[in-house]
Amino acid sequence: MQNQTNKNGRDAVVVIGAGIAGVCTAWHLMRRGANVLLIDRDEPGLGCSYGNAGAVSFGSVAPLAMPGVMRDALRMLLDPAAPLRIPLRYLPKAAPWLRRFVRAARPDEVQRIARTLATLLANSMEKHVEMLREIGASEIVRQTGQLYLYPDEKWLRKDALSWTLRRDHGLRVERLGRGEILALEPEVGPDYTVGLFTPDQGMSINPYRQVTAIASDFARRGGRIVRDRAVAIEVDADQVQTVRGENASYPADHVVICAGAWSTQLLAGLGYAVPLESQRGYHVTIASPGIGVTRTVVAADRKVFLTPMESGLRVAGTVEFGGLDRAPNRKRAEFLVHDLSRVFPRAKIPANWSFWMGHRPCLPDSLPVMGPSRHRGLWLNFGHGHLGLTMSATSGDILARAICGEPSNIDLAPFSFDRFGAH
Repeated sequence: MQNQTNKNGRDAVVVIGAGIAGVCTAWHLMRRGANVLLIDRDEPGLGCSYGNAGAVSFGSVAPLAMPGVMRDALRMLLDPAAPLRIPLRYLPKAAPWLRRFVRAARPDEVQRIARTLATLLANSMEKHVEMLREIGASEIVRQTGQLYLYPDEKWLRKDALSWTLRRDHGLRVERLGRGEILALEPEVGPDYTVGLFTPDQGMSINPYRQVTAIASDFARRGGRIVRDRAVAIEVDADQVQTVRGENASYPADHVVICAGAWSTQLLAGLGYAVPLESQRGYHVTIASPGIGVTRTVVAADRKVFLTPMESGLRVAGTVEFGGLDRAPNRKRAEFLVHDLSRVFPRAKIPANWSFWMGHRPCLPDSLPVMGPSRHRGLWLNFGHGHLGLTMSATSGDILARAICGEPSNIDLAPFSFDRFGAH
């Protein structure tokens, strides 16, 4: 096998995974003078970073697992249209993850997780703005606010704890009636009568272009991007030595795993057992919907995000368990199209619409794994779940600081891989 060599005597850092978390980590490392190789089986940004909802939601401190989650479990299992779908045949495989998920819904755990998420999310909008301004692409992220819609007061009460957590951690929230909803977004249909507006949050008008712009600036600064599939991380005396790919081997002083839902496959060979699950998300993008939408609109009763992007109006959401290999389910995308028609009844939806499906890397406590491992030189940065885009600029900066020995203003202990006792 061909070997890559270090240059200029600097520590060689290999970042595995060229999604938004990986390119941000690589960029922050390169900016600090490291010798960085970014490796992915695909071009940058073609995974979840291509297909996400584009929301930059720094106020989303409420974990997915909330008190009362078991109350809705049966409906999720039996209702094919539920926002969270667990096929019965996948239930045995998902059961260990779900048990941890239910434990994370205890009230004391919810409060702890929200505090921890708040430390990571606090400056995320500012970090995105700073990074994109520095690379000359500041127009990609817009601070237009997000509009959350509810059919009525009863639906809003179901999310009361989530909104209390958001407000408690500093998110500015404005209550809207039907007239105020229409003043912001005149196309919203009559099914939605109550709104909450978060004016400080924002959106990416092209998440894929955001990743590729960062990757291009990384390469301009001297970073290397290689198309290869990493198959193993080789260590000697508990020290990282090499990343072995299908096409070559890459010597490394440090390795950062940012491989999303595939991260645990690389770790399994080293004896790690992190409970990472793919929550399969879908989107449909309507290139010419014939209506004007100016910000991310969330159908909160359906957990669906509708975002105006450069490529059209994107409707994204649903959570489906099913692993990494099962084929996409068009029916899940059909539910999104129905949701779009309900939120924006005048939207023009072509008969030949297509859809995308990708794998959100989710851990049962809604926190990423981030920081050092038990092997020297091996670093972890994955499992950001539904907040990968939002967290990416901050988590990349935090990892780069840690690898370069700089002080950090965040405690990495709550994000450690060993919080699950899986080592």
